[in-house]
Amino acid sequence: MKSIIAYFNKPLLKVSLVFGMMTGVLVFIFFIGLYLIDIVPLGNNKILDFGIHIIFIAGACWYYRKNVGDGFLHLWEALTIGYVVNTIGALIAGWLIYFFVTYGDPAVFTNYIAQMKTLMLQGKAELVKNIGEAEFAKMYNGVGNMKRSEIIMDEVSKKTVMAIIPILVISLIFRKQDYGVFHNKS
Repeated sequence: MKSIIAYFNKPLLKVSLVFGMMTGVLVFIFFIGLYLIDIVPLGNNKILDFGIHIIFIAGACWYYRKNVGDGFLHLWEALTIGYVVNTIGALIAGWLIYFFVTYGDPAVFTNYIAQMKTLMLQGKAELVKNIGEAEFAKMYNGVGNMKRSEIIMDEVSKKTVMAIIPILVISLIFRKQDYGVFHNKS
């Protein structure tokens, strides 16, 4: 047991996990805020929550560089922090949203499915032209058969794809290495 605790007792992991948990909770609060002002909180309206991810990824890199790295942060550390914060935040938000649409207000999920179907029917001509009638029917039926549990992995997969470039940019901005080992100090 001590070896497991020692394995996870690394500042890089602890900082990333704490910032990731805060990210997930704030994304869920954003979701609840959309719900309270009668906006369908899933789908395109929810995409703005990615700004929370970016802010907390940058905050975690800054915090780690300032308080743990003594002013230094390697690129690999920043990339690790970014991906852990993003993934943990998406997992926590996905689970909280899942519990909300399962036990809190199931109508949120059914409204989301109805909105997606309506959008697909509105753009049916363009979609059929691009992918064909059979693929459109398959996609339309797939939306109708969507399960609540898919929200979790949908959240993680979308946030992972969206985060690739921002994490790289944030990592490059906050990166600061000690190049003293390359200088001849004779």
